[in-house]
Amino acid sequence: QKKLVESGGESVQAGGSLRLSCIASINSYTRACMGWFRQAPGKEREFVSIISSTESTKYADSVKGRFTISKDNAKNTLYLQMNSLKPEDTAMYYCAAGKPPWTGNCDFCLTANVCFWGQGTQVTVSS
Repeated sequence: QKKLVESGGESVQAGGSLRLSCIASINSYTRACMGWFRQAPGKEREFVSIISSTESTKYADSVKGRFTISKDNAKNTLYLQMNSLKPEDTAMYYCAAGKPPWTGNCDFCLTANVCFWGQGTQVTVSS
């Protein structure tokens, strides 16, 4: 069973909006950190936004003020609202969640084996 399933990615014009969703099948969902990361062709995967179990949030400077992360615990779903999209936002977007017993932030998802990963959803922004 897949732990994280993303959806919502598509092709849009610059200036447009998209909302990504990630449905989590994790027993400790409410205690897990969650986050969004992205990887553009030829580049390394990078941090976009994370949300802690107490719902404190953090954003990359490149998306601050344009993207909003949120989650609905009743639906076990993580969201990323993306507004004012730019061509440089084009990437595969991945959902991540802390893997039990990890209770730290999802900042460490990229550097340590402490997170589950989804399969990704493609966002393409054309100018």
